[in-house]
Amino acid sequence: MDTPPWNIQRDLIVKIDESSSPSYGCSPDSRPIREHLKYGMINLDKPSGPSSHEVTAWVKKILGIDHAGHGGTLDPKVTGVLPIALDEATKVVSALLLSGKEYVCIMHLHGDVSPDKVQVVMNEFCGEILQRPPLRSSVQRNIRLRKIYSLTDFEFSERRVLFRVGCQAGTYIRKLCYDIGQVLGPGAHMEELRRTRAGPFTEDTNLVSLYELKDGYDQYVEKNDESTLRKTVMPVEKALELLPKIYVRDSAVSSICHGAKLAIPGIVRFETGINVRDVVGFFSLKGEIIALGRATMSSEDITRNEHGIAANTERVVMDLNKYPRTWVSHKIGSVRA
Repeated sequence: MDTPPWNIQRDLIVKIDESSSPSYGCSPDSRPIREHLKYGMINLDKPSGPSSHEVTAWVKKILGIDHAGHGGTLDPKVTGVLPIALDEATKVVSALLLSGKEYVCIMHLHGDVSPDKVQVVMNEFCGEILQRPPLRSSVQRNIRLRKIYSLTDFEFSERRVLFRVGCQAGTYIRKLCYDIGQVLGPGAHMEELRRTRAGPFTEDTNLVSLYELKDGYDQYVEKNDESTLRKTVMPVEKALELLPKIYVRDSAVSSICHGAKLAIPGIVRFETGINVRDVVGFFSLKGEIIALGRATMSSEDITRNEHGIAANTERVVMDLNKYPRTWVSHKIGSVRA
């Protein structure tokens, strides 16, 4: 069975012993408050009732911003973890959508089945499953392969089954309950659902309500007190904690911001477990996200080679002028020291 993304362990390999200049850039936690909001993430506790789109619109209204996006749709009646990216942070939502999810669900059986049989059948759904999205979904109803990482914490009460499920993004828990019910015989449906994890965001990761967000922003506007707002809004880098990371030298940052490919001489350190075609994050030595890229070399390739293109730049996140321009060519082909 595949390891959930949040349980993958990565080591950091140092390729060059180099530090970052204090003259430009800063650690994500030290950004000025306006920049902090511009590159901010909110781990919102979505209430039952409104759609994910409506909740995101309310966040924009509370903060007075034009752009925001959420990291994975929740049905109106579903509650729980809904990561929301603000302004420039919306550029990383695609990477966040790749992360796994975890839910606590109550499944209602349509007939009497022994707890032992229920648990045996549900355990058969761990691993890769074929799933067709339900009728009430926003995607084409094509059969697709999805991974169930775990089904645990079973509790039984008459015809109700409470359980926790860890799964690949894009898995429909409503359909999972239906399919389990079909195998059991009498049928079943999803009665209640709460998301407890979306990638690196969990119920223990600064989960905030809309009221807490508004209270924090009002304190900032009315009293110039940004302490609460900094607790409710996290740096965008939090959303990329599970992404494989490559840290680049200061002299390479500007070139990447202008779309250059990342060559090995620009790499200072990197994480293990990078495979060719993986989505990777390019970070400054201060821990700031520069861009998202696609690996053209594995971690092993980067370790043993001194030249070549390690990754292609796909989505620039950092401001173009954050780091000084050190290259002179009018046509950028790759990032070098």
